[in-house]
Amino acid sequence: METSTGHPPETSHNVHNDNPTPPQTTPEPTETTSEPADSILPQLPEPKTTPPPQPKKRRRRKRFFTDLIPTSVSAAAASGLRVLRPNPKPSTAAAAYSYSETELAAAANVNDLNPNYNRRKRMSDLAKEVDVEALIAISVGFPVDSLTEEEIEANVVSQIGGVEQSNYIVVRNHILARWRSNVTVWLTKDHVLESIRAEHKNLVNSAYAFLLQHGYINFGVAKGIKEVKFKGFDGVVSKGNVIVIGAGLSGLVAARQLISLGIKVVVLEGRGRPGGRVRSKKMTGGQNGVVNVVAAADLGGSVLTGINGNPLGVLARQLGVPLHKVRDICPLYLPNGRTVNPDIDSKVEASFNKLLDRVCKLRQAMLVEVKSVDVSLGTALEAFRHVYRVAEDPQEQMLLDWHLANLEYANASLMSNLSMAFWDQDDPYEMGGDHCFIPGGNERLIRALAEDIPIFYDRTVESVRYGTDGVLVYAAGGQEYHGDMVLCTVPLGVLKKGNIEFVPELPQRKKDAIERLGFGLLNKVAILFPYDFWGGEIDTFGHLTDDPNMRGEFFLFYSYSSVSGGPLLIALVAGEAAVKFEKMSPLESVVRVLEILKGIFSPKGIAVPDPLQAVCTRWGQDQFSYGSYSYVAIGASGDDYDILAESVGDRLFFAGEATNKQYPATMHGAFLSGMREAAHILRVADRRSSISPAEKSNTSSQENVGVVDKLLETPDLKFGNFSVLYDPTSTELESNCLIRVELQGEKSLHLYSLISRRLVLELSKLEGDLSRIEMLTRDFGVKLVGWNNLSAAAGSLINSIESARSV
Repeated sequence: METSTGHPPETSHNVHNDNPTPPQTTPEPTETTSEPADSILPQLPEPKTTPPPQPKKRRRRKRFFTDLIPTSVSAAAASGLRVLRPNPKPSTAAAAYSYSETELAAAANVNDLNPNYNRRKRMSDLAKEVDVEALIAISVGFPVDSLTEEEIEANVVSQIGGVEQSNYIVVRNHILARWRSNVTVWLTKDHVLESIRAEHKNLVNSAYAFLLQHGYINFGVAKGIKEVKFKGFDGVVSKGNVIVIGAGLSGLVAARQLISLGIKVVVLEGRGRPGGRVRSKKMTGGQNGVVNVVAAADLGGSVLTGINGNPLGVLARQLGVPLHKVRDICPLYLPNGRTVNPDIDSKVEASFNKLLDRVCKLRQAMLVEVKSVDVSLGTALEAFRHVYRVAEDPQEQMLLDWHLANLEYANASLMSNLSMAFWDQDDPYEMGGDHCFIPGGNERLIRALAEDIPIFYDRTVESVRYGTDGVLVYAAGGQEYHGDMVLCTVPLGVLKKGNIEFVPELPQRKKDAIERLGFGLLNKVAILFPYDFWGGEIDTFGHLTDDPNMRGEFFLFYSYSSVSGGPLLIALVAGEAAVKFEKMSPLESVVRVLEILKGIFSPKGIAVPDPLQAVCTRWGQDQFSYGSYSYVAIGASGDDYDILAESVGDRLFFAGEATNKQYPATMHGAFLSGMREAAHILRVADRRSSISPAEKSNTSSQENVGVVDKLLETPDLKFGNFSVLYDPTSTELESNCLIRVELQGEKSLHLYSLISRRLVLELSKLEGDLSRIEMLTRDFGVKLVGWNNLSAAAGSLINSIESARSV
């Protein structure tokens, strides 16, 4: 799975410099294995070279940043809300836009109050610093001058709008920027209060509590964070216990956050390792049985797509891992190995961008006039291509196909599957900054996140049953886990397959969203060579094909020589080619890659050596993912991500990249969804814990009896004073039914029991309620009880019936 919604670092295509051929080594036999999909790797210091010409950025998406911080926020600062730190680093709002997140955080670094602080500091300086902090908040995903829905729900201010809200935003941004300036230590509320006026202590309390509980500050894997986050929970009464299904990024993040918030957690993972679709593989090779070439290849999530505000960048900083910017030089090669003519390249790129712009204008008109119409993005682009006679020359057609393949890589699907109306609905939220690799592979982050988390591996979940009294999760082999709540983080592909049974069934709107959203495919071939023959000054190069149907076959190569620790190339397979790729043998795939590489480098006099090891991914065949990442299919929209994120009955919760409307198909999207659901679960747990056991039991009982009474107004079967509700999910004679018997006297009394449909039918054949009660108790050995004494299975059955009748 590529971890971006994916474009590679698209760029100007500068001609690759030929390198002398290093001495050949005797290759060991090539190893080919089948693994689930993606790529990444580490960085070494780069040699100083003459800087290449300024590349022209090729981005299929545009960032829309607000140019100015609203006057309401700056005014709050100018009103003297905060006591500023001494001697701040000079900055201007305009200059701040060119800073990285780390530089912005450094510019906003807060020191303890200096007694000699010059209180006559100009208000303009204060406003500039507030602007810098606001930019950091924007990069993390906060709106400029309004509250998020989460903040409104958390009641962070007493009134929406007005001076209090403006002041709160300044305080919130200040806390966020202060922690981001040093993410290795725990930021306490007392430290924040040192730089905020005393009269605004309530705003500090509100903002600090929100940011902490929602995982915006004091998160991660730094020693200073872990020491505070995980100490002091032994012997503390738990606020509840949660079963997390899946030890991918979202599951691990949610588990860590929940544990730190005082909730017991167990994680069930079907694989024998953590990480899910993030998978780094150590590749090795050498001569005469001596391993002398080693590299780390990311077969799953690989690129950090936009580092500004990215929580994965925070983890990297905490681990002391230097990020490697994916460089902008990306030469393109024709099938004959020649470099693409730069003039034709520029012409086709401009035409491609114009086609996308025309499609954008068309859909705007369509959505205004006919709101429900949607067609494929591929159909619309092809129609405009013919109308405007774009790329009629063979080489131009190949170049256009390369751009289309790149778009299919970004969305993990064929152009014919993408919604023209909403395929890029997440554009306004895209993380800013460079695309980066993590040296040593993304599993470095996974290992750190999995540390000290109770994970049970090889636990394939088969069934999730949830009701008013809690949840039951059944794993393969008859293992059973009880909890208060369950967080499901499995990929959308698994939900689409229906491999997990939910009892009661998921609400119809959620099942519809699962059906509408797409889950696509990206595959890779990772090849370790004895030496770097392609040159270490580039991170990507592309290959064109004259077969439009196979335009995504090895169309882009990632070079990891500068970051993986060894001479590693990864070839991407997107679109239709990615589907066909899974039917090819690994050996056949590697041979095809080598043919392409020889076609590019042999004419330059560069010999392509035999590989030392090769790995081919098969994400579509992986039973724990069935694909790579989500996309907006025809008929779907961004709202479907929100529907997928909805909880069911405050018992069943969902996280993962396919539940994140703002950042789908990304590693950071999965991370943020885990934090989101941890905060959601905490709210539910706190609400439950605030009710006394007696009130909880009484309230729950009254609510459940009320639901049952309403359902029994139209029973599935009635005879005498017996009323019956069938299990809507099964017609088997041994399936459970709920029976209610009404005993009449001065006051009516209702008794209940769960029995099989077969026994219900036998009872219905008897005459008289007395005979029926005798058969029920004497012959069948069934006890009639009050509602409070029924088993948890009754609550699950009622939920199932209620869900079925609401459709």
